[in-house]
Amino acid sequence: MVIDLKPMLRGEINSIDIDFVLTPEIIEDVTFEGGARVFGKITNQAGYMRLVLKAELPYVAECARCLEEVRGVFSLDFERTVVTEGMVSEEKLEENVDEYIVLEDDKLVLDDAVREELLFEFPKKLLCSEDCEGLCPKCGKPKKDGDCGCVTKEIDPRLEVLKKLLDK
Repeated sequence: MVIDLKPMLRGEINSIDIDFVLTPEIIEDVTFEGGARVFGKITNQAGYMRLVLKAELPYVAECARCLEEVRGVFSLDFERTVVTEGMVSEEKLEENVDEYIVLEDDKLVLDDAVREELLFEFPKKLLCSEDCEGLCPKCGKPKKDGDCGCVTKEIDPRLEVLKKLLDK
């Protein structure tokens, strides 16, 4: 999405509403149901331009513990101060990369910045619930389905000799 900010820079308007769909980067083991809906506003208050966006990205993946299907909508808040080229030094831009977005020929290019932030902030592991106990290490049955009857207490093989002494 490229937004021409010339009218805002000339003082003709003070805000621009933004609403578009962005195709996200591919993330291994995650399927995105459509694109990310990105919406928000850029405002100009006496030369101080602020970009405030929200991105919502529906996904389907496997729970990292029990392998059940997990569906959800990842939500991201994206805020930046909009600056023109030369307004902020390169050093300051590099130090505060998450604070500024730079105009290119009086145009605001959003796709790469939002896509990069989505990729960076998307959870590395998804869970069906915070208290998911995962799978039984013996039989592979999901623990949330109830007790599988497997013996969970195992004796360290190095201490097996001592167990034989206790059995006598």
